Amino acid sequence: MTDAYVVGIDMIKFGRFPERSVPDLGAEAALLALDDCGLKIQDMEALYCGNLGQANAMVGQRVLQEIGQTGVPVVNCANACATGATAFREAWMSIKAGIYDVVLAVGVEQMGKGLLGGAGGGKGIPKEGLLGSGTMPAVFAEAGQEHARKYGTSFEQFAKVSVKNHHHSTLNPKAMYQIETPLDTVMNAEMIAYPNTKLMCSVNVDGSAAAVLCSESKARELGLMGRAVKVSASVLTSDPWQERDLVMPDVNTCTRQAATKAYEMAGVGPDDVNLVELHDCFATAEILHYENLGLCKDGEAGRMIDEGESALGGRVPVNVSGGLLSKGHPLGATGIANIYEVSTHLRGEAGKRQVEGARVGLTHVIGLGSACGIHVLEKVS
Repeated sequence: MTDAYVVGIDMIKFGRFPERSVPDLGAEAALLALDDCGLKIQDMEALYCGNLGQANAMVGQRVLQEIGQTGVPVVNCANACATGATAFREAWMSIKAGIYDVVLAVGVEQMGKGLLGGAGGGKGIPKEGLLGSGTMPAVFAEAGQEHARKYGTSFEQFAKVSVKNHHHSTLNPKAMYQIETPLDTVMNAEMIAYPNTKLMCSVNVDGSAAAVLCSESKARELGLMGRAVKVSASVLTSDPWQERDLVMPDVNTCTRQAATKAYEMAGVGPDDVNLVELHDCFATAEILHYENLGLCKDGEAGRMIDEGESALGGRVPVNVSGGLLSKGHPLGATGIANIYEVSTHLRGEAGKRQVEGARVGLTHVIGLGSACGIHVLEKVS
């Protein structure tokens, strides 16, 4: 099988765009990614599009209506918060399999307001309000509290994640918010679901990101290897069967399994990773995923945030983009936006937030339901 490379990638500045359509947003990112590698839509052999909110609306085809209907196959996918990563993985698989030489992956979303999750439909007695809450702030608050019970993780340690990521966002011109949030400000913000205050919750924004993937032979033919980023691993997992039906979702297992498979596929370990963009949908989630991804031992995540190991300039910078907490979380776009961030560092083009000497990066997203997508990216030259 051939290796697959990212040869063009970009994202729009995340924000609120009520006057624009989903295909319009997706088309902008697609054109930016094509411009990044000097190719045209006519050069693409297939399109893979991730979108959640309009999953039945054939968004990929509507993107092509904006930038050029070339008759290529289009695959639309929806996979909760892993939607963008899934679209990217489908594109990667088509290259690896030798079916295509150059393809386009797009992730796009327009978000509403309010809390994600909840009771949902179905018959019988609902668990909502009786056995906790299915809203995402409550789910990840419960997971954080379980970590605190086991390891003594404090409210302040969870809050420090938000302080770090908001600081990182001040260095990222494409982040929705670019503001400092001191520790006292984070801890005294409106409480949403303890220990997550409002400033410890991800931002509902509109956004899009896109990537052009290429086989090695085609990339060399086109002279695109100079800025190419190798996709060394692409893994997608779901929850395994367990002996009991969990009342609250398991936010850890599918990530741990995906990480193990990704490291094995890429031939690297956690100690080889120079930067990580992980799924900080809530501050509590980032703490959990330090351990789930093997960035530290179980029970050491609190120490890791206290000692600045995950900050820019630390041992393994995490969410230098500002993360979902500050850059924003447009569900269908997040997976590819994370890949854009890591690729930018591996290319040495991240400006003031550049992780110096970065050669290996990891991206991670998790959609409860469940789906976890992990990609390992490597610098070529």
